[in-house]
Amino acid sequence: MSEATTAPACPQCGLENTYPDGSNFVCPDCSFEWPIVEQADEVAKESDGVIRDANGNQLADGDSVILIKDLKVKGSSIVLKKGTKVKSIRLPDGAGDHEVDCKTDQGGFMLKACFLKKA
Repeated sequence: MSEATTAPACPQCGLENTYPDGSNFVCPDCSFEWPIVEQADEVAKESDGVIRDANGNQLADGDSVILIKDLKVKGSSIVLKKGTKVKSIRLPDGAGDHEVDCKTDQGGFMLKACFLKKA
C-alpha cells in the first residue's frame, strides 16, 4: 500500500487513485497514463512557487482563464461548465490547495489551477 501514497494525483482528472506501472503512472478512473520521469519536472515546477495552468503556463493576477473540465460546486447544485471564460483572476497567498480566486456569473469561487488554461 505504500505505492498509493507515493504515486501523484492524476493530472487529467485530479483523483489520487493512481499507481506506477513500469515506466508510467496509471489512473484507473480515467485511464490516463503519463511517464514517471515527467513527475520530477512537475515537482520542480511546484517547488518554485509559481502557479501554472494545466498546460504549464505561468498564471498572474488579472489573467483570463478557461475551464478545461465541468466542475461541480460542493454543497450546491451549481456546475461550472467546461469552456467558461473567467476574467481577472487573483492568486491569493496561502490559499491552501486552491490557488486561484475568481468571480463568475454564479458567484465567487476558489479553483485549482490544474482545471484552468490561460486564455
